[in-house]
Amino acid sequence: MYNILICDDDKYIVKALKIYLDNPEYNIFEAFNGKEALEIIGSNEIHLVLMDIMMPVADGLQTAEKIREKYNMPIIFLTAKSEDNDKITGLEVGGDDYITKPFQPAEVCARVRSQLRRYLRLGGIEKKPHTITIGGITLDPDSKKVTVDGEPVQLTSTQYTILKLFMENPGKTFSSKEIYHHIWNEDTSSPGQTIAVHIRHLRKKIEINPEEPMYIKVLWGHGYVFGFDERGNKI
Repeated sequence: MYNILICDDDKYIVKALKIYLDNPEYNIFEAFNGKEALEIIGSNEIHLVLMDIMMPVADGLQTAEKIREKYNMPIIFLTAKSEDNDKITGLEVGGDDYITKPFQPAEVCARVRSQLRRYLRLGGIEKKPHTITIGGITLDPDSKKVTVDGEPVQLTSTQYTILKLFMENPGKTFSSKEIYHHIWNEDTSSPGQTIAVHIRHLRKKIEINPEEPMYIKVLWGHGYVFGFDERGNKI
C-alpha cells in the first residue's frame, strides 16, 4: 500500500485526483494548504506528494522547502501556470516533477507510477546486491543510502536516480535528453533546463566545490559525465 498525499486548496481538484488515483494499492490523504500537509507528513509515512503551488496559509513552494528539510519522498507540483519559470522554481525548491493544469487523468497516473517506481525501487533498473563505491562516494542500491567521504547525504529520489545512473556507467557521457528519458521514461524536446536544475542541486550535496565539480562534469555540446572511472581514478 502506497500512501499518497494530495494537497490543493481547491476541493474539487482534490476530489478529481482521488478519482483518477482510485487504485487498491493507493491510500489517499487530503490536505488543503501547506500547514495541513506538513502535519499529515509528520504523523504518517507518505510515499508521494501531489501539491498545488498557489495555496493559502503556506504555498506549495514554502511547503516543499520544509518537507525537504527531513524527507525525500517524490513531490509532484500541480500548477495552473505554464510558464517555465514556475516549473523551474518548483524544481529548485526540491520538486521532482510537475503537471500543468488542466491535466489529463492518464498523465497524472503515469507520473505517479513513475515516481513511485523510482522511489521504492520496484522494477526499473536491475538491482545490484553490492554497494557501488567510486572516488569518495558510496551508493547502496538496496537501502538507497549515499555517503560522501563517509558522511551520509540526503538525496531526493530524482537526485538519487541521476547519481546511480552515472555511478553505474562511469566514463559514459549522457545527454540531457538521455537523462530525462531515464528518469521519467518519456521524451521531451527541451529537457536541458530541467536536468540542469536537478544536477545543480545534486552537486551541492556531493561536491566539495559545486562550481568546480569533480564528480558530475559537463562536456559542452555533448552532455554530462561522471569524473571517475570504476577504480576511482579521475577521468
